[in-house]
Amino acid sequence: MRATGKVLVFGFLLLAGYMSFWPVPVEPVAWDAPIDKGFTGDNALNDRLAGLEFLDLGGESGPEDAVLGSDGMVYAAVHDGKILRIDPVNNTHSVFAETGGRPLGLEFGQDGVLYAADANRGLLEIDATGKVTVLADKTSDGSPILYADDLDIADDGSIYFSDASTRFSAAQFGNTLTASILDLVEHSGNGRILKYDPVNNQTTVFASGLNFANGVALTSDGMGLIVAETGGYRILRYELAKAGKEPVEIISSLPGFPDNVNRGKDGTFLAGLTSPRNAIVDRLSDKPFLRTMLVRLPDFLKPGPTRHGFILRFDANGNVLETLQDPAGDYALTTGAIDLADGSVVITSLSEPRLGILRK
Repeated sequence: MRATGKVLVFGFLLLAGYMSFWPVPVEPVAWDAPIDKGFTGDNALNDRLAGLEFLDLGGESGPEDAVLGSDGMVYAAVHDGKILRIDPVNNTHSVFAETGGRPLGLEFGQDGVLYAADANRGLLEIDATGKVTVLADKTSDGSPILYADDLDIADDGSIYFSDASTRFSAAQFGNTLTASILDLVEHSGNGRILKYDPVNNQTTVFASGLNFANGVALTSDGMGLIVAETGGYRILRYELAKAGKEPVEIISSLPGFPDNVNRGKDGTFLAGLTSPRNAIVDRLSDKPFLRTMLVRLPDFLKPGPTRHGFILRFDANGNVLETLQDPAGDYALTTGAIDLADGSVVITSLSEPRLGILRK
């Protein structure tokens, strides 16, 4: 019995030592999470995503973002680096391009060229034949772009795009989800917004200090930039004429983690919430040591995303116009949405093996 007791004590000490001192890649920073109001008020529960139809991806998964082409086709970025060209009417698809990385945000320029924010490769240009060219994998001062996430294109051809984390790259940590979780746990404000100038091929820092910089979309008048700060549960607005200035918080205390932001055809904005907030993670916001211990837990014990589909539509001042939700989680980890010409809405996802479409 004494020997058994010693073994148990020794095992406990080993576990305590592991949980306290085993090296982890994060250095958490204390912060105060905003109060979670839950699914109330403008974000009250509904099941408006319950009637989704689905577009086939041919065995691919994770249609993180999509964009409507001038040809009426939907272009979607999937996990294995492909960009699919999808006919939303006939539900057929083909491979338009392969980036060799993990494409996330997609936008067409006025020149008809497709631009992609690729988490592994940086800012990409893809011509009509599917040829991929890297425009920027580092800033003009040599800082590497570790996690290009979303983008939008100004009338003068300048591209604003997010570098979600300068600490945790998707390439280093295996995938975008793992890297994003590490950044959110650390909460060290190392995300940034970059600006690519096509005239001189220079990439500069437009804004910094963000906790996982994510969705990016310009206002219709081209004067403002809407940004989703995933780690802050909020939507920000920057004025382009005031680079380096503090943004205005136009939506705060969201009930989940905001992801992509796309401008709708009427000038409003669509954002996806990938998952509801986690009460445990929020309670540990001011306890950096305990968040370090959380990272040391086996994967099956760590808090993970909750399946709850959620799309938010709002205007340039942050007024919430509607939400589309699926509390049952049949189509979940929703990253964003785009409007189609006929009034239908295409819904994207971090993990689903299909693309959702809410018919008008």
